[in-house]
Amino acid sequence: MGNGALSGAVIAVAGAGGPAGRAALLRLAEAGATVIGADNDAERLAEAVDAARYAHGGSTVVGDTVDLLDLQSTRDWAARIQKDFGRVDGLVHLVGGWRGSETFTKTVLDDWDLLELLLIRTVQHTTLAFHEALQASDRGRYVLISAAGASNPTAGNAAYSAAKAAAEAWTLAMGDYFRKAGIAEGADGATSAAAILVVKALVHDAMRAERPNAKFAGFTDVTELAESIVGVWDKPAAEVNGKRLWLTEKP
Repeated sequence: MGNGALSGAVIAVAGAGGPAGRAALLRLAEAGATVIGADNDAERLAEAVDAARYAHGGSTVVGDTVDLLDLQSTRDWAARIQKDFGRVDGLVHLVGGWRGSETFTKTVLDDWDLLELLLIRTVQHTTLAFHEALQASDRGRYVLISAAGASNPTAGNAAYSAAKAAAEAWTLAMGDYFRKAGIAEGADGATSAAAILVVKALVHDAMRAERPNAKFAGFTDVTELAESIVGVWDKPAAEVNGKRLWLTEKP
């Protein structure tokens, strides 16, 4: 613990209160990072933070209740992290949400209104709030979790897939910002990156307990996702910047 690429790094996790967030907090703390989780559910966030602290007593893991749908609140969160810890080396975006329909013709556009907020607006706000700090880091990473459906949408997932595709495009644009900033600074190469981890869907122990006979074929366990998140820092920025890193079979 504490001697790898994340040793001493300061990592923010958006959507830290869910199962994937819990797993990420645990793994990032184990890797030696200082971890600052955010969620809009204070109770759920506190439980996730306490679990990571208990598992890794020597690590700094804190929580901050943040409304990521408000740009100024998100900017304030980024500023607090920089003030308290001196820098930001990563933002892991785990804010999720899903709505689907039986068929394409039964798509409810109210679902799009919700998904646009959860899956796109939060990405816009976190990237705009954190991009300067991540660019200033010698190992800055923005990590978006996306879904295979963004590249291969099904009839009943039009709104969800379109929202995920838009979030990917926004993240890739941030990657281009990092690339151009590295060139402008005259560096040998960019030290910061925006990467996309693509899954079919996520699974965790509670889901398996609820559906003991389900196969969950092609799903990625949240612990495996957390391991892949940490792995983004193990590779040079150029290898992951602007890349879709597939954790499931490509469609």
